[in-house]
Amino acid sequence: MISLKAIEKVYRTDTIETVALNNINININKGEFVSIMGPSGCGKSTLLNIMGLLDIPSRGEVQIDGKPVVSFKDAELAELRNRKLGFIFQSYHLINDLNVLDNTELPLIYRKISGAERKRRAMEALTKVGLSARAKHYPGQLSGGQRQRVAIARAIVGQPEIILADEPTGNLDSVMGNEIMKILNTLTQDDKVTIVMVTHDEQIARQTSRLIRLYDGSLVN
Repeated sequence: MISLKAIEKVYRTDTIETVALNNINININKGEFVSIMGPSGCGKSTLLNIMGLLDIPSRGEVQIDGKPVVSFKDAELAELRNRKLGFIFQSYHLINDLNVLDNTELPLIYRKISGAERKRRAMEALTKVGLSARAKHYPGQLSGGQRQRVAIARAIVGQPEIILADEPTGNLDSVMGNEIMKILNTLTQDDKVTIVMVTHDEQIARQTSRLIRLYDGSLVN
């Protein structure tokens, strides 16, 4: 589902050059749940952003589902992100003025889907994460764990084949973090969704099928 070949990412200013990623070669198969670990500043989020087509590498090739994306135009990349990728963030990124149902259906607004169908799919996604009873609540009325479950529902509402999660349990206690991991593992086992997750937590990483370690922008065996 995801293939990175000889990926490098270099940030340059007038006075300094910073190598964020160096010669990264990774293949991630359909239905895998892969975690990425490493110290702060080692390139984890940069790597996730490149996988998610939110950033472009300085060198190397990115393939999503066997298709090289280097020649894709911005509109094509946006379409691919919307249909094939789902994103989960540490800080939830919910809109406080929208209720849970409206937050969940947001990715579907960019598709040619009726309002009634958007609501149906959003409620289905909320049911998967155990929050259908909270559909009319607002983010401020929810706990941190509940807000993260809404974020997961929003990520899966478009039925993506790939989910990219940046520290999805980072703001949660261990009990709720494990609950979130159960939901993510169910997505890989039942729906064959491919998940790549950045985490600092070794105990959380051990609940995934494969662990990739980064150090100073390079893969560590």
